[in-house]
Amino acid sequence: MLKDQEDFRKRKRLKPSKGRLSKAALDRLVEEAIVDCYNASEQATGLYTMIEENLKFPFEADVLGVPVTATGVDITEDDLVIAVCQHKGSKQRLPILELPLPTPRPAGSEWIEAYRHWARGG
Repeated sequence: MLKDQEDFRKRKRLKPSKGRLSKAALDRLVEEAIVDCYNASEQATGLYTMIEENLKFPFEADVLGVPVTATGVDITEDDLVIAVCQHKGSKQRLPILELPLPTPRPAGSEWIEAYRHWARGG
């Protein structure tokens, strides 16, 4: 694990999430996303790109009991992947690490799982 990646994880205080893919499958996805990356910032951007290209938007999610529509993703200056959500005309940007995924999950959600796996040191 890169020192930058370790620092990223400590800064974000990440906890494991319950995923649906095996560790080996998640490792393969992460490797695909970060194959040419040299540091944690580039790795986060690689995973963001895979989420952006593969996740099917829009999809409905439930945040604190409020139904929202996830309409896209973005990445912050400090390399945190965020979901852009809407509810009744208001927009909110939420860390995708904390966004509850609906059942059934949207197509491409395996990339969110891969990002979560990478972020917690998978």
